[in-house]
Amino acid sequence: MIFLTHSLLKRTSIPEIVVCYYGTWATYRSGNGKFDVSNIDTSLCTHVVYTFVGIDNDGYVISLDPYLDLPDNWGRDNFGAFNALKEKNANLKTILAVGGWNEGSAKYSTMLLTHGFDGLDVDWEYPSQRDSTHGSADVNNFSVLLKELREEFDKNGLMITVAVAAVKQSASRSYDIATMSQFSENYILHELVKSFRRCETFLIEIQQTWDYPFSCCLKKYELWEGDENLSKDDVYSVDVTLDYWLSQGCPPSKLVLGLPLYGRTFTLTNANVNGVRAPASGAGIAGQFTVTNGLIGYNEFCKRLQTETWDVRYDSLAKVPYAVQGRNWVSYDDPNSLTQKVEYAMNLGIAGAMVWSIETDDFHGICGEKFALLKAINSALDGSAATESPSASTTAASTTAFTTISSTSTIGVTVPVTSTTTTTTTESSHSSTPSSSVCTQEGLTSNPDDCSSFFMCIRGTDGTLEPKLFNCPDTLLWDNTYKLCNYEDLVQCA
Repeated sequence: MIFLTHSLLKRTSIPEIVVCYYGTWATYRSGNGKFDVSNIDTSLCTHVVYTFVGIDNDGYVISLDPYLDLPDNWGRDNFGAFNALKEKNANLKTILAVGGWNEGSAKYSTMLLTHGFDGLDVDWEYPSQRDSTHGSADVNNFSVLLKELREEFDKNGLMITVAVAAVKQSASRSYDIATMSQFSENYILHELVKSFRRCETFLIEIQQTWDYPFSCCLKKYELWEGDENLSKDDVYSVDVTLDYWLSQGCPPSKLVLGLPLYGRTFTLTNANVNGVRAPASGAGIAGQFTVTNGLIGYNEFCKRLQTETWDVRYDSLAKVPYAVQGRNWVSYDDPNSLTQKVEYAMNLGIAGAMVWSIETDDFHGICGEKFALLKAINSALDGSAATESPSASTTAASTTAFTTISSTSTIGVTVPVTSTTTTTTTESSHSSTPSSSVCTQEGLTSNPDDCSSFFMCIRGTDGTLEPKLFNCPDTLLWDNTYKLCNYEDLVQCA
């Protein structure tokens, strides 16, 4: 296979990249969960990505939180503080992340240059899928968008990165990989972070249709062998994913492997049946700061491991630990398992690793070393990491670092849904059809009957506007001013 030929490449000729996404909503968290720009350790990242900005109905790039992002009207000027990080590390690149797509390459360039960013991260989830209004034509539209951005950005030396779906089942429907490769610096295999739940199939429907937990694997999971309902393309593993992207013509020097700094939690059906693939009834515990059932940040869970009794085990097939407490089941990576994934990927010659997201690492060092997981990834990239035996890793797991490659949701309660609705919300299961009168224009709008949900208005093939109902995560309400799900005390709701 082509995959094997790539394994002969040496990483010494390729810059080692560490892309750190920063979820700006973490600045609104309380206590030890609060994470400001000043908390970013610039020595641990080569690129930092500011998430997110949006696009208005006229195609202009806009701030979704002007008070936080901009200096106007006594704002906090987070854009300015973020780009000032380059004063601490002259080699650092700052990137502005935007979701969705519209025309107007120059508009992106203008905003980046105005605020001092080095490039744009395009996170469209996903062309030709879900509510993609042009269907299969959006595969080519996305390539054209990148080409137009490239032509405009080259005038000012700006970068383009792209967060993409990882596995063939999704990526083959959304991308012309060979064409895309011509126009951007790096592809971040984003879905490995946001959709991995121990090698399961893809998309947000997982939360309703999969009912047992199991570990995300480095290599194709042996437990799936012989399962007539699954093919290799259905398996979420690092080797299968890299095999596909390399075989489709993406240069390894343009691939960055996504790794998460948060965990995926489940509630077991029976506390006495608690191994890998044990039956589960649904999402599990939520984090103290991230406040989303089924997800928990490393900085949240490592503290629980220190103060509570958990049975920490090792999945020898997936090569990662997991933890059990009664009916609570948590999948996670430790520094050792992250090291193995990075080393495997780098031996294929890829450019480096990405983390989502920096504010859920143990940035205060409450559980031990500050930024323990990010430091482990850096050590693996520069070849200085020492891989421990599984027993040593598992023994230390109750007091050391924690994360997982497993989730369909992005951690962060004020994520702007204009750019990441697939990762922060789930489509409502309500059977009733909303009145089309709620839609006066394309885009996002409030639900007049329920503050915890909102509508996405999409123009159908007949030209009419069709409302799609979505729910905010638990404990959040729709903020129609900023077009995002926000904390309850920041939202005016009747």
